[in-house]
Amino acid sequence: MSRQEAVVLISILAMGSRGDVQPYVALGAGLLARGFRVRVACSQPYWGLVEAAGLEYAALPGDPRAALATQQGQAWLAANNPIAFTRRLVQLSRPDMERVLAALTAACEDADAIVYGPLGFVGFHVGQARGVPTALAQLQPTEPTRAFPSFTVPVRSLGPLGNKLSHRLLEQVGWQLLRRPVNRWRRERLGLAPLPLSGPWPILRRGASPVLYAYSPTVLPRPADWPPHLHVTGYWFLDPEPSWRPPDNLASFLAAGPPPVYVGLGSMVWGDEARAWQAIRAALRQVGVRAVITGAPPGLEDDAVHVVGDVPHGWLLPRMAAVVHHGGAGTTAASLRAGLPTVVCPFFADQPLWGRRVHALGAGPPPVPARRLSAARLGQALTQAVRDPAMRRCAAALGERIRAEDGVGQAAEIIERWLDRVRR
Repeated sequence: MSRQEAVVLISILAMGSRGDVQPYVALGAGLLARGFRVRVACSQPYWGLVEAAGLEYAALPGDPRAALATQQGQAWLAANNPIAFTRRLVQLSRPDMERVLAALTAACEDADAIVYGPLGFVGFHVGQARGVPTALAQLQPTEPTRAFPSFTVPVRSLGPLGNKLSHRLLEQVGWQLLRRPVNRWRRERLGLAPLPLSGPWPILRRGASPVLYAYSPTVLPRPADWPPHLHVTGYWFLDPEPSWRPPDNLASFLAAGPPPVYVGLGSMVWGDEARAWQAIRAALRQVGVRAVITGAPPGLEDDAVHVVGDVPHGWLLPRMAAVVHHGGAGTTAASLRAGLPTVVCPFFADQPLWGRRVHALGAGPPPVPARRLSAARLGQALTQAVRDPAMRRCAAALGERIRAEDGVGQAAEIIERWLDRVRR
């Protein structure tokens, strides 16, 4: 960006839980370092992340964790095919849809460019209405390919044609469920013509604006059949401030024995939380390891288990022996970067995909799906994670490769080159 030009404002639309939001904040920090002005729109629980990174904050209504705790949220967690996944997501979003659309639109009203995630699709439409460039940035692959199926499909492959069609199906199911309210909003609020039955996808692909995928090509290689404007940049990490220090009780626990196992399930909500935590606690005792746990209910802590609140993964995980988590893109990235054997207990969405990839790369045992979690299954997986030397070597080597990547830097450079080109 030329220093003689006015500072360019980029609005980043980051909807979802902390694991969904934090990578976009990291991207925003990378763009800020290049001289851009950056605004991040996300839910109120995560405003502290945005402000700590020196970015502008735009509030979105709702609390993702509270939404997951509802009956509709639990139904979404149980979805195991593209149609159910998308239909239940729309049902979950519908009560707040008008307020969210308004807030996302407001977050973009004076932006010079918009970067949006898959749930921030408003960015595409507002960009059309205002004539400003937009780019899609995602934490999981969605572009049709023959290499692998949609992440909503619970199998490794449907064959080349089936894989590609599964992505198209997800696109069309989502669009058909949203087409009427979105087209009404386009017409009434943005003054735009409605989109056809095919939806926004043909327009997006003809425009060839950059699409950024924030995961490591070492973990999931870029398919050969993707067009050149799709980029797998590497993960977008948001590291803690160098001055950050752990609470005294956590530091004391870590110093009191061998490296523990980390157990963290992000924003996921169990259908039977008490039973799930009992199974986790029993598995830890069975394997005989100490543990640092986040998100656990009261009463789980003892001499071998320390319960923590919000502790940066970038600081904590390198001090662990292994990781047990839900398979969210952000936690998967952090555990692999730390070079740790990883046990994935996926709930839904892209989590089974990352669990399969961790196992395929030799960095973890086969995933233990959350709905089938038991002390025996988790104990067996955890035993392999902490005691298999080959798995530990694979995880360590994978961590070295990921640490050598600069996903934020690559993504920020792509965006800067693109904006220089379109603004000439």
